[in-house]
Amino acid sequence: MTSPISSIGATPAPSAAGGGDGGLRKAAEAFEAVILRQLMASMRQAKLGDDILGSSATDNFREMADARTADAMASMRQFGIADLVERQLRGTVGRLGGGVQ
Repeated sequence: MTSPISSIGATPAPSAAGGGDGGLRKAAEAFEAVILRQLMASMRQAKLGDDILGSSATDNFREMADARTADAMASMRQFGIADLVERQLRGTVGRLGGGVQ
């Protein structure tokens, strides 16, 4: 007979794993930052003309600046992606018997 998934190899509560509420929040913000980086990269690809002064070095610095901007935007939590991910994961952890409330 098979056992329910929740009883086989139950994952420890995030606080026991060292994550806690802050770990879930940071993971959700990191996910939002990834989404924002991809959005910004797509916007950069849709340029209207040739960049006269562009080079691979300029592209690298723009990518780094975009990454920092995406991280800052995600930490402000204005888009709501991190909040939705955190709420979804908090509900999943709660159903699996985790200690996050």
